Parts: sequence; structure tokens; C-alpha cells
Amino acid sequence: MKQEKTDGNYVIRPLRKDETELLKDFLYEAIFIPEGVEPPARDIIVQPELKLYYEGFGTGRADYCIVADVDGKVVGAVWTRIMKDYGHVDDDTPSFAISLYKEYRGQGIGTHMMNEMLALLKEKGYKQASLAVQKANYAVWMYEKVGFKTVDENAEEYIMVCEL
Repeated sequence: MKQEKTDGNYVIRPLRKDETELLKDFLYEAIFIPEGVEPPARDIIVQPELKLYYEGFGTGRADYCIVADVDGKVVGAVWTRIMKDYGHVDDDTPSFAISLYKEYRGQGIGTHMMNEMLALLKEKGYKQASLAVQKANYAVWMYEKVGFKTVDENAEEYIMVCEL
């Protein structure tokens, strides 16, 4: 993927190897906090079911990350891995994680990053991508807008897949 300047004031580019620690921050930012609910402690990200989103990132065959950079500061990230996470559908389908710092949400940056990642996965030969999202999360509409469809659900979450 080439570095891409946008008409906004951000650049979409691949995550650099020296930036992988940022995935911990963005994982915490990705945790959906319903209105009126107290956010969890930051150390929640060391729970085994969350560590798999960042631990050893860059070593798996579907470990890809695209970031949004504003004036040299990474303000958002979308990354994929094949992992047995909440959105796991099979061992050939990368699962998505995405987040932006709050002040950068609602400006189209997340949609732009998602579209870039979907194009990258298609170019790499993947047939589909998946994710899990809480039903009350405002981002459900964005996922649908870029092509994800609900394939399963439980009491709290939709499991969504995007055919590439």
C-alpha cells in the first residue's frame, strides 16, 4: 500500500514496525462503552481474550494494519489477524479491529481506513473478512456501509462478514 494523502488533513499509511505498541492504545479505544457506563480500567487489555489482538502482531499471515496519521501523530488504526476472537468465523478469515481517538470520529476517517484494508485483503487473496460488534455500537452502520453483513448474533453482538 502506498502512503496516501487525503483531502482532509490526514494520511492513510501502513503501521510501521516501531509503532506496534500503539495497537494496545487503539484496542482500549475500540472497547465500546455504552452511555452512562463507567469505562473499564486500562489494564483490561492484558486479559487473554484481548491480548490476542496485539501480542506478536506482525508474525501472522493476515497481520495487517493501516493507520490514519495527522501531522505525524497516529490517530486511528484498523488491523486484521486470523485469530479465535469474538468475530472468528474460520481459520482463513481475518478478523477486523478498528478504532479512532474520539476527537477524530465521525469525519469519514474510519470508513476510509476500512475501505483501504478491505482492498488490501482482497489484493492478498482473502475471500472475506469478519468482525464482532456490540449491537448498541454506533459503528454498526459504518460496517454495513463498507459491505459487512450480519451472519450470526448472540444476545449482545452481531458477527459480521464482508465478502471480498
